[in-house]
Amino acid sequence: MAGTEPVSAAVNRRRFLLASGATAAAGVAGTSAGALLPRRRPHPAVEPAARSAAAQRPARGAPRAAPYALTTLETTARLGGGAGPYRRLVSGPGWPLVVRKELATPGAGRQGRRTPLACFVQFTDLHLADVQNPLRTEFLRSRGASSWRAQEALTVAGAVALVEQVNALGGGPYTGLRPAFVMTTGDNVDNNSAIELEWFLTVMNGGRITPNTGDPAAYEGAQNSGLPLYWHPGDPHLRDLDKRRGLPLIPGFLDAATRPVTSPGLRVPWYSTVGNHDDLPGGCLSPALNDFAVGSRKLLSVSAADAAAYAKALGSGDDPKSEVLKAILTRNAASARTVTADERRRLCTPHDYLAAHLDPAHAGAGPVGHGYTQDNLDGERMYYSFKVAENVVGISIDTTYRSGHYEGSLGSDQLRWLEGILAAHSSRSYDADGRLVRNTGADDAHILVFSHHHSPSMTRRPDAARTDEPRHDGAEVIALLSRFPNVVAWINGHSHVNRITPHPHATPARSFWEVNTASHVDYPHHARLIELTDNGDGTVSLFTTLVESAAPHRTARDFDDLSAVGLASLYREVAYNAPGLAESMKGGVQEGWAGGAGDRNAELVVTGGPAAG
Repeated sequence: MAGTEPVSAAVNRRRFLLASGATAAAGVAGTSAGALLPRRRPHPAVEPAARSAAAQRPARGAPRAAPYALTTLETTARLGGGAGPYRRLVSGPGWPLVVRKELATPGAGRQGRRTPLACFVQFTDLHLADVQNPLRTEFLRSRGASSWRAQEALTVAGAVALVEQVNALGGGPYTGLRPAFVMTTGDNVDNNSAIELEWFLTVMNGGRITPNTGDPAAYEGAQNSGLPLYWHPGDPHLRDLDKRRGLPLIPGFLDAATRPVTSPGLRVPWYSTVGNHDDLPGGCLSPALNDFAVGSRKLLSVSAADAAAYAKALGSGDDPKSEVLKAILTRNAASARTVTADERRRLCTPHDYLAAHLDPAHAGAGPVGHGYTQDNLDGERMYYSFKVAENVVGISIDTTYRSGHYEGSLGSDQLRWLEGILAAHSSRSYDADGRLVRNTGADDAHILVFSHHHSPSMTRRPDAARTDEPRHDGAEVIALLSRFPNVVAWINGHSHVNRITPHPHATPARSFWEVNTASHVDYPHHARLIELTDNGDGTVSLFTTLVESAAPHRTARDFDDLSAVGLASLYREVAYNAPGLAESMKGGVQEGWAGGAGDRNAELVVTGGPAAG
């Protein structure tokens, strides 16, 4: 992970505000937004593919996607020119395939020898948000413009467009296989509420969603509060902070954002991995705050001292019972906005989350439970293994704390379980002291591990909800995975950044890749199409092609297309106009978030399989 520390530091400072519904550490440190955007990490060991992506497709030809459903190999959204501070999106050039050879030497002629093994799509960090929820802490925006997302009211429309994209994809560009499933790697919802979970399950399985809570006939949130701290898209008279930086006046925006949307549902099965926002309100708050979530007072403005106190508590992570926020909400109740109480905003326990997934009414294209089974429900264990494809196994792990923290970890029981699953699929592995271990009963499958948190965000912080169980950090997970040569990759989210990290080992077969994918709520709004191939020379390749939603890049000239498709396009465009983002782009890309070329569309070569162990 050489060369990643400056980026990791910036990302980690931003993460704890992301966990509470904000978007940059500017809200904590009081610094400028641009100063805390992640910086580019150089990739000295990457090279462009010898041939174009199109030339490397199988000779039989993969089915082409619909015109509006191309991958980022063909085209990408980017900010266009313009005189004003608000920039419209245009269709830019695609990003080429980059071959990553840090872990194994790419063999000549491997394109002609490849055997396709698997093809699937990763969603991560959808953050479907009830923006009217009283437990949200938008008031942190007083500490920096980047500490609130102007586009959050459109998360449902954006997610529906992503589902439409997957349904329109043809065969993968390197295997010709159609995606067999979608894996979500957590933060499917934003506020850990029952209604958001219902929206998420309906987006994935198909059906009608009304992204509105409280008063069914009126929006009751930050964006019509009259406070200039927030974008008021429908108010022509208020010169709020965001209009001053160029965001447009859009009459009817809030009415459109809360109108029913219909999702077609995924046409392929999907699996679920839990994230900190799925497990905790705001991704970092105590479950004891349920009364505030379902109540009728929404706090949108606090004193500088209160905002600083809450930011300090978030930064330290040492307030697992959210006593600081509880005191702020109680002390300022009289000045909070009165909203319509709604029991549907109740917080979800792990049991609630699992039971909702297991409900046959939410099966969609399958499987029932989306990875979870009755055994998971009985023990409230949110981890499992499943068959990805013939001779390919997936392992979904639960990296969340349950006591009010945005960071991740594994408990000892789960770590032992993970070791057992890895061993069951590995005829050759290594013990903790580096000695070779043989297991003649193993089925010898390629192994893909899925989690929400990425390795830098996993710590050994004690979990106040499980005080009797030691916790294990990302370095310990890396050490465990490196004992099993069949592990190809660890695929995750949480950072809202595209970043692919090699984890080398002195024994090459014990090396593997970590694939970290950006969110679908912040720039650059990406998912990944992932393909696995056997190269027929003792190596395997993992292809990681980024995918945008099906929404057109261009929004309506006069911002008057408020259809579901128009809103999904606007969702992306407003995110690309986040404070400080355009100024930090080079060549149309902000590499801190979108990643360098080798973090985007890449071929990840690794010594693969038991024969190499």
